[in-house]
Amino acid sequence: MSHNNIARKVQNLQSSAIRELLKHSKMDGVISLGGGIPDPDLFDREGLQIAMDNVLSSGWKEAFQYGLSEGSPALREAICSLLSKRQIHCHVDDVVVTSGSQQSLDILARALIDPGDVVVVERPTYLAALQIFQLAEANLMSVGTDGDGMIIDELEALVKTTRVKAVYIVPTFGNPGGVTLAEHRRKQLVELSKRYGFVIIEDDPYGEINFTDKTFTPLKAWAETMDNSDNVIYTSTFSKILAPGTRVGWLVVPGWLKRQVVNLKQATDLHTSALSQSLTWHYLQTGRLSGQIALIRDAYKQKCQTLSQHLEKELGDHLTFHQPMGGMFLWARFKYELNTTQWLQKTLNNGVVYVPGEFFYCKEPDHSTLRMSYVSVPEANLKEAVVRLKASLDASV
Repeated sequence: MSHNNIARKVQNLQSSAIRELLKHSKMDGVISLGGGIPDPDLFDREGLQIAMDNVLSSGWKEAFQYGLSEGSPALREAICSLLSKRQIHCHVDDVVVTSGSQQSLDILARALIDPGDVVVVERPTYLAALQIFQLAEANLMSVGTDGDGMIIDELEALVKTTRVKAVYIVPTFGNPGGVTLAEHRRKQLVELSKRYGFVIIEDDPYGEINFTDKTFTPLKAWAETMDNSDNVIYTSTFSKILAPGTRVGWLVVPGWLKRQVVNLKQATDLHTSALSQSLTWHYLQTGRLSGQIALIRDAYKQKCQTLSQHLEKELGDHLTFHQPMGGMFLWARFKYELNTTQWLQKTLNNGVVYVPGEFFYCKEPDHSTLRMSYVSVPEANLKEAVVRLKASLDASV
């Protein structure tokens, strides 16, 4: 059969550049700063074992049965408790359990976006969100970022002249930019949403991976104080703080959107794996999550500092970056023109990969940028990765 039978909107859907790169990263001797995957050595095997034993010894029939499309009530209750620590106050009925943040975004795109609707993203933004919005046939526009996150003044100029349906943002320890939206800008963004009526999709997978003693107020929490809760949709996940293989994320949705989201969830996969939900709930009952988060924070903070220090020392003359305050990524930019997609071939020959920055732009990419993830690389290898990057540079400058 010819490809004419493939739906028009999926014909141009690209495989994620990161997925392609992961193939290279599996090669012997290659140090990968590419994929943003948690360090599996930090998974709480003992805690997961306890939780799985509890699944199989109590309520196991429910864990292997069909469940509610919106998710297990017990797990949604536990998620509400978790969120109250993040300054978000919600009710069980506001929460929908999904198969990870990626599905949350897919369902939201289908619930909110008609072809041609304007969706604004950060420049750069999360690659897989771009894929989803492109598939929804959104008209993607972007606004710049600096060390304080999305430049909201730029967004304000845009919404004055353009009808914007939604703004998608990873405000805390963003992917790929590694930057955090400053508190005054958070407030400004929520005010702007209230004034112009656009929806904010707040994607918060990394908020708990905080390297500082500061707290960053979620946009959803700001919205509560500014009587704008209806316009802010919050999504998060257990992937980065427990284990991505469980595929458990969630949405906090306003009442006007709830029915559509649940109907779409039902049409997609009926419900998120009851076994995964049960495992997650039992894990939360062990009380081990806060210790697990502390462990991840400390380890990732140390690795981030190691990578930053070596980049500064070895490549400080060549590239510039904002020091991440948390999360899993460091975003760098060369001080001169260098196409990082082409350069990747050289670095690969020297046994190190990263993700070229151009893939994180909806249009007009900056070719001299790159994203590095430090979390699943042993510390000694981070140092070696920088040495290899430098060697690849000496060969190309």
